[in-house]
Amino acid sequence: MHRKLDDPTEFIPRGSDPPARRRGMRWFAVGLVVAGLAVGSGFAVTRHRAAAEPGPEEPSTVATTPIVRRDLSTTRTLPGTIGFGAARPLAGHLAATVTWLPAAGATIKRGGQLFRADDRPVVLFYGSMPMYRDIAGHNLVGRDVRIVAENLSALGYSIGRQPAAGERVTPHPPAGNSTTDPGAADAGPQPQRVRSGEGVLTAALIAAIKRWQTDLGVPATGTIPVGHVEVSSGAIRVESISSQPGDPANAPLMSVTAIRKVITVGAELADAATIKRGDRVKVGLPDERTVPARVVSVGRDLVAAENGIVTGPQLLTVTVAVDKPKAIADLDSGEVQVVFVGRTAADVLAAPVEALVALREGGYAVQTPSGLVAVRTGMFADGWVEITGAGLTEGTELVVPA
Repeated sequence: MHRKLDDPTEFIPRGSDPPARRRGMRWFAVGLVVAGLAVGSGFAVTRHRAAAEPGPEEPSTVATTPIVRRDLSTTRTLPGTIGFGAARPLAGHLAATVTWLPAAGATIKRGGQLFRADDRPVVLFYGSMPMYRDIAGHNLVGRDVRIVAENLSALGYSIGRQPAAGERVTPHPPAGNSTTDPGAADAGPQPQRVRSGEGVLTAALIAAIKRWQTDLGVPATGTIPVGHVEVSSGAIRVESISSQPGDPANAPLMSVTAIRKVITVGAELADAATIKRGDRVKVGLPDERTVPARVVSVGRDLVAAENGIVTGPQLLTVTVAVDKPKAIADLDSGEVQVVFVGRTAADVLAAPVEALVALREGGYAVQTPSGLVAVRTGMFADGWVEITGAGLTEGTELVVPA
């Protein structure tokens, strides 16, 4: 009898798997591998999907600013030091012996005693040139004579009338002086034209010199020998003493400075070349105040290198004076910042630098509500730039980063 087999695997020989089971096992194994790969690469897949999925877009933030009309100036800020300026040596010009010297820190003004030589005062006059010869002889003409006249007048001595530029006077050498030109001696004194800036040793001025000498307590000769007067551009302050009583008087005796506090700036040659006497500047003080000032001098000598070895850029000394000396009267020393104004562009169209858009083909443009406009740039200063372009006027709105 044949039995209907409900189970077809009944006739499969023992030890061999049926085809259906083998196929099932294969798919099961593949599933395990796929599952394993999925588990091992789950982070990468997840990350890929997260990157691929578009997120919510953030709204772009922009702002606008108008074009303005203003002045632009390039500036340079250099460090400076408050003090009395650079000290300079002061030497005597007398073949005599020093008998007295002032103390360091002393202030000496016009007509004051600088030092004593052979127990006679050497006096300070104001002027722009040294006394290089004896002031002697009626109608002597020269700029040194004018220094004497102006200082005695400032000290309160009446000097009478001084001949004007273009007038002629006849100088008379002092008694005892002989000329080296016999021909000139035969011809007698020759008239001399007074030039601008010169003074004349008139009879009235000689009388004033005698009164001044009497007040000083020296012989009233009416003449001033070389070395009895030293000249400075103004009052001086004694920085230090380099001599002592008993030393020769025709040698460096002391170091002196101006009496007004100033600000000293060391400027490199490139910077100093654009700085001129009288230039207006601003000074930032240590207490955060800013005060107006001006340049009073620009040095011509480079700062000396120590031991002859240049260790940095060579500098020129720029001296700056504040408009109101009281502003720094309480500051004996200190570091400040001096702002020098360079080139200036007046009344130009200007925009913030961040409004510029760099073009791929070169140059710049700005973004206006109607689109990009190519511009030509001028001066850059303090975060602003001078611009010109088609249709750009004062008040035109420009797009800038927010």
